[in-house]
Amino acid sequence: MENNTLIKYENVEICRDSQIVFSNVNLEINKGEFVYLIGKVGSGKSSLLKTFYAELPINQGEANIFDYDLKKIKEKKIPYLRRKLGIVFQDFQLLIDRSVHDNLEFVLKATGWKQKEQIESQIEEVLKQVGMTNKGYKMPHELSGGEQQRIVIARALLNSPEIIFADEPTGSLDPITGEQIMALLHDINKKGTTVVQATHNMNWCEKFPGRIINCDGDVLEEIYNPTFDNKNEETTSNDQQ
Repeated sequence: MENNTLIKYENVEICRDSQIVFSNVNLEINKGEFVYLIGKVGSGKSSLLKTFYAELPINQGEANIFDYDLKKIKEKKIPYLRRKLGIVFQDFQLLIDRSVHDNLEFVLKATGWKQKEQIESQIEEVLKQVGMTNKGYKMPHELSGGEQQRIVIARALLNSPEIIFADEPTGSLDPITGEQIMALLHDINKKGTTVVQATHNMNWCEKFPGRIINCDGDVLEEIYNPTFDNKNEETTSNDQQ
């Protein structure tokens, strides 16, 4: 793959429970992009995301992320792939029997961090990034939905991932809190992390512009790409000069 390309799918078929979700997927996602996967509930957005982090297998076509061939990836290599990714779930999936700090510490230790000082420093850093400094002692049930989602984003940032996958991250939040979470994800993207977000909320696409890919039937269709838009504007501007 080219240096700028993080994900490349060619003629990929995606199945779930032996049902074809998508056929003939051709897709490239590059460094620094903010990509929306839009579509109705049940349109396959989550299934597509799950193939990116090898939770659903690829049976047909060519599928690569970073230097990993998702069609041939061995079980023992999947944890190494996932260390390079951040995943944000709609339903948070925090460990409810331990504090925010201990949730984050658990992930770091599970992904190979050993030095206590480095662990503490990284936890402090990600909590600061998501505006949750001084919340480390709290238990998940003591936090609002928006605060829990911020912690989930902090968890996704722990290993300084190149890509964050967000599956309906505002789905269980009220509109104001949802907008704050969207602003946070876009801020993270502006600092260089690629974000791929599944959503059925078109309002976010208007308020926080990005590339838009529609999941419809078993087909992926790109309906907006700001890169092409910007190039067209530059071409028009040059033609007018």
